[in-house]
Amino acid sequence: MNFGINLLLWTDTLSEDKYYLLDMAKDIGFGVVELPMFDKDVANCAKWGKKLDELGLLRSGTCAYGPDDNMISQDAKVRRQGIDTNKAILDCCAAAGCTVMAGNSASSLGVFSGAPPTDDEFKWAVEGMQEVAEHAQKVNVKIAMEALNRFEAYFVNCAEDGAKFVKAVNHPYCGMMYDTFHSHIEEKNIPNAIRTLKDVLFHVHISENDRSTPGKGNVRWNQNFDTLHEIGYNGFLVVEAFGLALPKLAAATKIWRRMYESEQQLATDALAFMKAEVAKRWK
Repeated sequence: MNFGINLLLWTDTLSEDKYYLLDMAKDIGFGVVELPMFDKDVANCAKWGKKLDELGLLRSGTCAYGPDDNMISQDAKVRRQGIDTNKAILDCCAAAGCTVMAGNSASSLGVFSGAPPTDDEFKWAVEGMQEVAEHAQKVNVKIAMEALNRFEAYFVNCAEDGAKFVKAVNHPYCGMMYDTFHSHIEEKNIPNAIRTLKDVLFHVHISENDRSTPGKGNVRWNQNFDTLHEIGYNGFLVVEAFGLALPKLAAATKIWRRMYESEQQLATDALAFMKAEVAKRWK
């Protein structure tokens, strides 16, 4: 198992003054770093990839998509932009040496129609993702589609939705990410949700119900770890936690109060928690 930390705990940009975060992550004991891919700067991502290589750290990428990058938009030009944005982010991931790109890549965060997804929206998302997945295969970065809770999106909210979507896309480079925060809101049965994703699970986010330190809240951790072990998952376990360090992100994630001692302490405690839970089950 490879344990990781999402840099969104500290930063949403990959600037040189943030290189110290990589050294910190390694010193804490992480073997994986998840990079925010918002700037779409391939040359800069290549520099980060070189630094990560020097430190011997594995990596994944993550991004969120806005209204101008929506692959289920009624506007064909916006759908086209969503496809192109996905390809650009995949190029950045490849430059940085990421093996996985995780996020809500088929639709947009915070965009709602006031109704469930339509047949046309599902068709547009499948067709768009098929093109994106072809590009993903060319650059050798797998897509891990994220099921977001109903308060953040209306397309792919749960494991069943995700499995249906990935089956329709039918491409080896398009799979699912499982996120313990979103599943805590949306799933009636955590073990069944994870089992539904058994054959398409590319990535896992470890995130507490309040987005702070994993293991300190109400997520059903035993069910999550027991079932991940049951299905034979052995990929990245990446901590996704948010705080007050990034005002724009704090506003988007609705984080209004400090719920931990420090970001570094959160990361340290989260790693110890994951390692302890894995040691109980994976031998």
